[in-house]
Amino acid sequence: MTLNKKSPFSAQNLLLLIPVLIIFGCASIQRPMGGPRDKTPPKVLKSTPVNPTRNFVAKTIQIDFDEYFKLNNVYQEITVSPDMVKAPEYNIKQKSLVIKLKDTLSKNTTYVINFGKAIVDVTEGNILKNFTYVFSTGQHIDSLNVSGMVSNNQQGKEKDVTVMLIPLKQDSIYFGKKKPAIYTTTDTAGNFKLSNLHDGDYKIYALKETGPNKIYDNEEELIGFTKNIIHLKKDTANIQLVLFKQIPAKLRPLDRKIDQDGKLLFTFNKGIDNPGVKILTPALDAEKIVEFSKKADTATIYLKTLTFDSVKVSFLSGDKPLDTITLRRGQRETYKRKVTLDYNLSSEKLRPGTELLIKASYPIENIDPTRITLTEDSVEVNDFNFQRDVNDAKKFTVKYKWRPGKQYNLAFNEGTFTTIYGDKNTRLVKHFELEKPESFGMFTLRMTVPDTGQYVVQLLNSNDIELRSDIITKNTSLVYKNFYTGKYHLKVIYDANHNGKWDTGSIKKLTQPENIWIYKKDITLRPNWEDTIDIEIPKEIRHP
Repeated sequence: MTLNKKSPFSAQNLLLLIPVLIIFGCASIQRPMGGPRDKTPPKVLKSTPVNPTRNFVAKTIQIDFDEYFKLNNVYQEITVSPDMVKAPEYNIKQKSLVIKLKDTLSKNTTYVINFGKAIVDVTEGNILKNFTYVFSTGQHIDSLNVSGMVSNNQQGKEKDVTVMLIPLKQDSIYFGKKKPAIYTTTDTAGNFKLSNLHDGDYKIYALKETGPNKIYDNEEELIGFTKNIIHLKKDTANIQLVLFKQIPAKLRPLDRKIDQDGKLLFTFNKGIDNPGVKILTPALDAEKIVEFSKKADTATIYLKTLTFDSVKVSFLSGDKPLDTITLRRGQRETYKRKVTLDYNLSSEKLRPGTELLIKASYPIENIDPTRITLTEDSVEVNDFNFQRDVNDAKKFTVKYKWRPGKQYNLAFNEGTFTTIYGDKNTRLVKHFELEKPESFGMFTLRMTVPDTGQYVVQLLNSNDIELRSDIITKNTSLVYKNFYTGKYHLKVIYDANHNGKWDTGSIKKLTQPENIWIYKKDITLRPNWEDTIDIEIPKEIRHP
């Protein structure tokens, strides 16, 4: 018996099914997703002519890689040594780099093409660092090497730092003005190596820059150098370069403004030695109150009179004028202020053996002590002493025999303080207690110095914030009482100029930054614990 129903595999249906099978078939051979990330930079498979080549006469160089790549920052990263008047042309063809030489090559000369960080794979951005192609137009290829390490006094070994070697006769032409032809970058351990060098006299620099131009042209960049000239006649190793940030030669304002509360704010690119301020116009110099930051690179000026159209401020170092800045204000400008207080408390607790220190948000002109109340466990006490700081109109001290286990309530009722602007405080209350003795410990550092020099011993907390600084010149013991339990670090400055602080270097003066030694072990302070630690400061390793 014959059925009239069509078979599902008829020719017509089969034709419809073929495209679907093709689509799914193609999908099944796609690259699987996931898997480990590719961290390998492009690999050179072949160079034509070979790398290196003697008696070079070619006009074109082809370098074949194992994967697709791209070139980043060609004119910043790629250099040719010695310089070519006409720069080469760089073209990418599939997985190959084709270099066309446009210039006439000098005879019996070794050329080095340094690609820096220019060669990058297209998928993950992995960089082929410091790849060089070398050729010579004569029988000899320069083969001298210079190697060493770059470090930072503050942070240790530095990676990805540009190390530049400049022929001595070109130093004044290139340093800080042009990209050098001979350079490399440090590895993860701070090591560097410059190869295929010609004999001669060189200056060497290390540069941690803010941009990719290989030029020291920004005062925020870190620089390192050796004051000794490298007389390159044989391989030279163990060059030590220490990075530092120079103090800018000229004082320059970074910010200047009249704040919303009327105070004048100035920020500079460096600190001012023996800083001073003079109000030139209007005649308000006698009423000014000036507050400099610890580094003397920020100044806050309070003026009682705020009706001027403009104010001209002169900044001085001692009696020497450094800069004059003018600020203008609108006649309709108004200012909003609120008196607040800061205390030397940690989590509302006062450290034993200390007085309660208070700092107001604005200079205080008058105080009404009758409006101050202090209670101990809710009982009012009167035998406390409230004192002004004779050198700072914003600071005060409350002296009292604080006792453990007691709850204190200090209230500055409305109108206790009157600022220089005539503003009065609203009621301000502070609750606190004396920190328990078991939260503190004591330790002694028995310091041994290597010679008769001067050293600055700094104690830092776990956040590397300086807590205390001592100057020593001989073997001595430093006692640290009532310090919070926890971990501390120790840093020692070799104070070469005996000014009690760390000083950076200067290329112009050929001075290196002062050395710093960091004690490798943590100092762990336990509750109710007294410990003695022997610290031997190593002999200073002087920079070349």
